[in-house]
Amino acid sequence: MTNLDHGKFSRVTTVFHSLLALTVFILFFTGYAIAFNAELWWLVELMGGNRGVLAVHRGAGFALIALTGFWVPYMLLSKSKGGGIPSLLPTKGDAEAFVQDVQFAFGRVDERHPNARQFAGYKADEVPLLSYIGKGVIAIFTVELVLLMFSGLLIWRKTWLIDVYNSQSAVMAFVVFHGLLGIIMLMGIMFHTFEHGFHPAFYPVEMKAFLPKEETPNFHGDPDEHETTGIEKLRRKASWRWVTNLVGVATIIGIISVTLGSATYGGYPVPSQLQFNEGGLLRTIGINIGFLVLFLGLFLSMYGNVLRARYRQQKREERKQSTTAADGGQPDDAETSED
Repeated sequence: MTNLDHGKFSRVTTVFHSLLALTVFILFFTGYAIAFNAELWWLVELMGGNRGVLAVHRGAGFALIALTGFWVPYMLLSKSKGGGIPSLLPTKGDAEAFVQDVQFAFGRVDERHPNARQFAGYKADEVPLLSYIGKGVIAIFTVELVLLMFSGLLIWRKTWLIDVYNSQSAVMAFVVFHGLLGIIMLMGIMFHTFEHGFHPAFYPVEMKAFLPKEETPNFHGDPDEHETTGIEKLRRKASWRWVTNLVGVATIIGIISVTLGSATYGGYPVPSQLQFNEGGLLRTIGINIGFLVLFLGLFLSMYGNVLRARYRQQKREERKQSTTAADGGQPDDAETSED
């Protein structure tokens, strides 16, 4: 673990992040298995056929509603320093950071605004918990999730919609809207997986999403004990270059294939009728490549939790050795390695 990987999240946030990721990935797998059942037939069969896919999709949808029902009150009632809803709201500094970022992109200023910094060589006390970009991502993600849950519930109660609007067109409008949101979020999740899984400083897992900030070296709020950020000690893993290129290409292919596949079925982003044609070979390959990227994101999320457990176990062993040494153990027992 490098000093660059300073903590940002609380213990509750890290657990919520993992549960939310698992739920969203399941919704993607099942939702698009329903939409692209010709291309993703293996995924449909893996989940027990059409009925099984629908059951899992609805179960994951209700799990998402439950998670949201917990998270919103928690954020409203959170009293942690620098956390809660206030930390997600835009500030004057965020607006200034956006303007300065535009100027920086055109070479009009020499550096980015402090509110735009993430981790690129800065220390923890020089970087905000959330940049204006991070706040924007959370806001967009939140709105998309709320609209997906609302439209999903209405699609589930199709007969109620038809009775209210006295038209099947109303049901199809919600299906189209639900599918459009799914396409947009699919793009975001793929890019999110690529950005946070394949940054050279954190490849293959950015641990700040899994380790609470109080357990991460150089976290916000503590005195900075390091003279540098540690970026000069950064060494890229030998596999990073070819892996990041491969996953980058797969991400682009997946996004384009899913988008074009949705459009060519007769209506963007879902067909005008609830009837799907047989998929073409290239489209089938492309869509499956995209879903391999999603499976990679799910794997990295699970791997991050494994690393968290291993890290905590290592720290417990170090504390146990230190206690043993303080009680009269051998000096060699107290030797520990730094992360």
